[in-house]
Amino acid sequence: MTEASIALVVILFALLFSSTPIAVALGLTSFAYFFYFTTIPLTQVPERLFNSLNTFPLMAIPFFVLAASIMSRGGISRRLITACNAVVGHFRGGLAMTGVLACMFFAAISGSSPATVVAVGTLIIPAMIASGYPKRFSTGLIATSGSLGILIPPSIPMIVYGIATEESIGDLFVAGILPGLLAGFMLLGLVFVISRRQGYGTGEHAIDMTTAEKLRALRDAVLSLALPALVLGGIYGGVFTPTEAAAMAVFYAVIVSVFVYKELDLKDLGGILLSSSRTSAMIMFIIANGILFSFVLTSERIPGEITELLLGYELDKWTFLLLVNVILLVAGCFMETSSAILIIAPILLPIALELGVDPIHLGIIMVMNLEIGMVTPPLGLNLFVASGMSGMTVLQVARAAIPTAIVLLAALFLVTYVPAISLALLGGG
Repeated sequence: MTEASIALVVILFALLFSSTPIAVALGLTSFAYFFYFTTIPLTQVPERLFNSLNTFPLMAIPFFVLAASIMSRGGISRRLITACNAVVGHFRGGLAMTGVLACMFFAAISGSSPATVVAVGTLIIPAMIASGYPKRFSTGLIATSGSLGILIPPSIPMIVYGIATEESIGDLFVAGILPGLLAGFMLLGLVFVISRRQGYGTGEHAIDMTTAEKLRALRDAVLSLALPALVLGGIYGGVFTPTEAAAMAVFYAVIVSVFVYKELDLKDLGGILLSSSRTSAMIMFIIANGILFSFVLTSERIPGEITELLLGYELDKWTFLLLVNVILLVAGCFMETSSAILIIAPILLPIALELGVDPIHLGIIMVMNLEIGMVTPPLGLNLFVASGMSGMTVLQVARAAIPTAIVLLAALFLVTYVPAISLALLGGG
């Protein structure tokens, strides 16, 4: 490693250990590199930051964030939950299964794990507790199920990975469908087994909807259920790009919430726009600094040197994927999802290509690992969101999420070593 490379590592870790936010640490490290080790004027750095965000695919992120905010406040998420209740509510542990299924549906709209936890958990967690489910079980389940928001497409981390690696975002979305369904149905299976053993959802707490009530719930949710079909169908049918689909999701959500369900007024949109812009600005700030740091890594040939080092150990493809999972599971505990992708993807991709790993498959593996990172301390965002809703401490939520997180680990193992789960809909595997 060169002197500049060593200095980069030292500065970055010194900032991280001083509790500096990751995005700020990446930006300051990049500034130090430009100032001490290049002749590039610092006045050009803001221009590079702007240019890193001035891409059409990235516009999908603020649109998906805005669409999720409108849906969670405009009655769409509530109707999705009621429809899910009509489908699985009669099973043992039906309300808990409703929570998982609702997270799967909302994930197919929002692209964000914390947004999914908020939209579903705000309604489901109090209802589960009132129906006799332990607070620990209810909160841990929704915190984990909400993480499906970044696996089931559309997905903000998949957009970031596509930009970082120049892979097709549409292909990544398609590849995420089967892994997302696999993880979701495995969680449903776990809920059924636990509920049967513990007697959850029985007696006076059993859900008993008549056929007419079920049909009414499904009818009321038709427009809500049409939104995932519009977004994903438009992308896969070649009608929209992911960015255009995100804009259509906002338009559709406004029409349904304001003019059909009438649970929002036009004057409410100002506050929603403001809160969504704050969230989008935070994500974009992380991405801009991450892309800038990726440029620094590439300039110092650090990804190439790591590739040569690991290939020197003559790793086979499967051992490499095991190593990838270990690295990403650890990274997910300490790094925000977009930052982790922007830093680690450029390093892992060249090695993966050398060993014959499909880059789309690698992207799904990365997202699934970082999905688990959403419920692992100390930085798991879903833990903080669920903690705020339930009144439990972050550590209590993390402990409660262990059984469901283990299920996601099992799904990750299957997806890692059975590439067809990711690639079958793309004609590969």
